[in-house]
Amino acid sequence: MPIHTATSATQARRATAATPANGSVTTTEVVLPGIVEPDGLQFRVRQLAPPEAGQALIRVEATGVSFAEQGMRRGRYPGQPKFPFVPGYDLVGTVTAVGRDVDRALIGTRIAAATKTGGWATHAVIEAADLVPVAEGLDPEQVETLVVNGITAYQMLHRSARTKAGQTILAHGASGGVGSLLAQLAIHDGLRVIGTAAPRNHEALRTLGIEPIDYHDPDLAGTVRALAPAGVDAVFDHLGPASFPTSFSLLAPGGTLVAYGSAARLDDDNSMVIMFLGMLARLYSWNLLPNRRRANFYNFWAGHTVSIRKFRQRQRADLTAVLQLLADGVIVPQIAATFPLSEAAAAFTLAESHTVSGKVVLLP
Repeated sequence: MPIHTATSATQARRATAATPANGSVTTTEVVLPGIVEPDGLQFRVRQLAPPEAGQALIRVEATGVSFAEQGMRRGRYPGQPKFPFVPGYDLVGTVTAVGRDVDRALIGTRIAAATKTGGWATHAVIEAADLVPVAEGLDPEQVETLVVNGITAYQMLHRSARTKAGQTILAHGASGGVGSLLAQLAIHDGLRVIGTAAPRNHEALRTLGIEPIDYHDPDLAGTVRALAPAGVDAVFDHLGPASFPTSFSLLAPGGTLVAYGSAARLDDDNSMVIMFLGMLARLYSWNLLPNRRRANFYNFWAGHTVSIRKFRQRQRADLTAVLQLLADGVIVPQIAATFPLSEAAAAFTLAESHTVSGKVVLLP
């Protein structure tokens, strides 16, 4: 299974082939060989075995660059596999073959799936139970921005914070992949949204109905309190332990802090495990305070190992709801840029530059 470096679209296309009669296919995969800079990504061309029982072979049409891959590149994402591996947290594609015990009617249908790894490829073999149908007419690039980001935003609003119409929320990183979707979902639900972002993105946020504030505001807490003197009903914070206490202090009685990442600690040298455990202990200790405020940490994969059936039902229901909102024109997907798979390094670099809003999408 040789690994070779490739940078041209011609090399990527050369490795892509139609599915032969036996169900196997030649695939091109982007490989993360270790802790490297984006230009250290490699390409691997190999033959995929036919899908086994319960599996489906997917021709990938769109995948994306998320915060998870940025953490994995540094070896700082909890639960990531050992190097080398193929990154790619989610994908959209078409089923080209299925294994035993899988309905053959799936062949030729477009699907979306959260994969955690393996999405940065021209083809992927996935458990059929993890596939979510995508309605005809929806653009695969737009759908890609909604898979993990959409599920995350939807579940944080409706399952973690349980927000209600008329409430006010604070969304950190409101111009990002998750933040922009969360804000749009919240506004659709009748919530008032205050969002932090770089000033260059403020006009775009106003267009979506978000009240923007500068995330570098030295008195960010004071600015939020001026906009919401009684406190906000929920804060969605992906920045990390240094930001969480301020976010918690901005809650109104009965409010909820939903922490869902540690972006500000991405380049730390400290142990990720120790940091994560300390962060959880601190968050949940606040729930013991007699102030009717609560804090929790959102985990996309919660329940995956305990009850895989319930996990899949929940993920399918929530992504289906988000895709319906896309079909109804409620959601405006925020695509920062698109790149061919062969330019994964450039896509990675742009996504990590923090100079664009929305999600960077790869097109195999």
